[in-house]
Amino acid sequence: MGLITLVVFPIPAFVVLYFFEDIFPQTILQLNSIDFSGIAIGLLLGVVYAILALFIMQAKVFEKLPSRIEQIVKDMNLTLIDCVFLSICAGVGEELLFRSGMQFYLGPILTSVIFVAIHGYLNPWNWRMSLYGLIVLPFILLISYGFETMGLWFAVSAHFSYDLVLFIIISESWKKKPAFDQTPINSEEIHE
Repeated sequence: MGLITLVVFPIPAFVVLYFFEDIFPQTILQLNSIDFSGIAIGLLLGVVYAILALFIMQAKVFEKLPSRIEQIVKDMNLTLIDCVFLSICAGVGEELLFRSGMQFYLGPILTSVIFVAIHGYLNPWNWRMSLYGLIVLPFILLISYGFETMGLWFAVSAHFSYDLVLFIIISESWKKKPAFDQTPINSEEIHE
């Protein structure tokens, strides 16, 4: 799924912008104007917002989400390499589609709302999920407006670091096992 996001998602942005706006893929990728301070700010923003989101998700109101994000990540059994790979794929693929492509035509606000809705976080039948969507929406708006001023690689780095922190923390929290099993042992089991 990650590879599809990385390879397929950018195609509509590349095709539409090339054929309708005469913007070449090299221009969309902004490889000649990478701003490392923008990347650093994006990385920091993603980390801080991910930690904030994780903290907020501990509230009681989110306990009854039918498919908790934590459970979905747990079921994926991600290794550290998987976490990095999926974060890169989502950061690059989704930002090329949404920021470089859709935002060009729809602007930051509408693109951000669509982004959050497509991820299933704005759900009229599940107010708790929509509440989570309202927590994520400001982050996506920050990425969208940051894209306008700091470029694609700011948006990619913010998205990447946000996802990476969530994947790593959630995956690791499920992998932690007690240092020793505190279940009482039946004396007969010792002699067998």
